[in-house]
Amino acid sequence: MTMTTEDLAAARQAWGNGLIAISKAYEDGGIDAARPVAEDVLDSAYGYGMGPVLFKPTLASGDQTFRPTRQGALSYFVGHDGDFPLDGGFGLKGWRSMESVTSAEFLEGDVGMWMGWIKLTDKDGNLTQVDKSFGYKKDENGVMRIVLHHSSLPYQP
Repeated sequence: MTMTTEDLAAARQAWGNGLIAISKAYEDGGIDAARPVAEDVLDSAYGYGMGPVLFKPTLASGDQTFRPTRQGALSYFVGHDGDFPLDGGFGLKGWRSMESVTSAEFLEGDVGMWMGWIKLTDKDGNLTQVDKSFGYKKDENGVMRIVLHHSSLPYQP
C-alpha cells in the first residue's frame, strides 16, 4: 500500500475532474444536479469516513474557516446550506480545466503530502491560481483519501 508520486498526481487530477464535473452539473441542471455530484466527489476523494478532514478552503472565514465535517465541505463546494450562509459554492464557478504545479511532496508508506499551485480555468477563460497543500492516506481498502486540504490565495505584498 505504498504511495507513489504517480498516485499523488492521479489523485490531484481526479480532484480537478470532480470540481469540473460539479460545475458542469450545475450549469446543466442547477443545484439539484450539482449536489449529488459533489457528494460523490467528497465520498470518493476525501477521508470523512476515516475521521475529521483537515480542510481549510480558500474562500472561508471566521468561525467557518475550517471544515472538518462532510457537511461543511459539501457546503463549500455547492453552497445552499443555511448552516454556512457565506458559502457561494466554489464548485459552481464554471470550471473547465485544472493544472497542478508541484513545489514539493513527501511520501512515506501509505501517507503522501503534496504542496504546490492549482491553476483553474473557467468557461470564460479566466485563470484562478491558488496555493494548495493536500495530505493523503490510504484507507483500509488501499484507496487514497484526502485527509488534509489547505488552500489560500497567493500573498500579494
